[in-house]
Amino acid sequence: MSFFKKFFTKEKEEDLDKGLEKTKSSFLSQITKAIAGKSSVDDEFLDQLEQILISSDVGLETTVKIIDRLEKKVAEEKYFNVSELNSILKRVIIDLLDENNTVDLEDFDLPSLTKPSVILVVGVNGVGKTTTIGKLSHQYRKRGKTVILGAGDTFRAAAVDQLKIWANRTNADFYSKGMNTDPAAVAFETVNEGLSFGSDVIIIDTAGRLHNKKYLMDELTKVKKSIEKKLPGAPHEVLLVLDATTGQNAIEQAKAFTEATNVTAIALTKLDGTAKGGVVLGISDQFKIPIRYIGVGEGVEQLQVFNKRAFVESLFK
Repeated sequence: MSFFKKFFTKEKEEDLDKGLEKTKSSFLSQITKAIAGKSSVDDEFLDQLEQILISSDVGLETTVKIIDRLEKKVAEEKYFNVSELNSILKRVIIDLLDENNTVDLEDFDLPSLTKPSVILVVGVNGVGKTTTIGKLSHQYRKRGKTVILGAGDTFRAAAVDQLKIWANRTNADFYSKGMNTDPAAVAFETVNEGLSFGSDVIIIDTAGRLHNKKYLMDELTKVKKSIEKKLPGAPHEVLLVLDATTGQNAIEQAKAFTEATNVTAIALTKLDGTAKGGVVLGISDQFKIPIRYIGVGEGVEQLQVFNKRAFVESLFK
């Protein structure tokens, strides 16, 4: 059995196809219209393709790369029809994603072989950060791992309450010091609790304020140092959660958070709610940070491990 077939069950494939429906209907239909009646890739088509990619929120810099590479491939392979164009474009996009040096995970693998694995989750309010933590907890618990969730977003009562609900729902342990307490202290104590319980995974939420980059940087640095003080080498992953529906704004958020802390992986939520799924390509290309998870629906099972080939195949169906 191939890796692709083993990794992607029929249910996952269907969820991905459905989740990318809005992007596909916009992206593919526009390409088909742009190439209609042509027997070669000309300047007019390339101009149209550029607009299609930009309108899908691929981003200008990444769009230029794709156009340049497509021109070279077409020159080499003498393009003649829509099917061949799509095949070439798929290869160009996959090659671009491959340059990220991301190793596609087969499953919800832990970020570290050490126990416990500590994951620090960052991102602005409203992107689905707490929900993503809950869905990750569900996946780890389903695989027999013990999990503790730390309520490090101490500035919003809703964040603490929501995380507690997810902990109860997924049968995970939960640690909170309540509202308006020091997030670094919460992080330290959560790791301490996880070590005491012998937890496999510790996932720590953080505040999602972005109005002041210096404050954000200082706060996240303090949280990370607190974690490392209790467990040298941790956190083993800093997961940035971004909302795909915000398009280029997600890229701006990624810039701010990568400046503030050493982001090691990205979760891109709400892909099912946007026609601008091309933001996946822009984020991967610009930041060279692995896209670890994508959200393709509200269901607890609809947080998927990102597989670039499956993503591109679905995009061109």
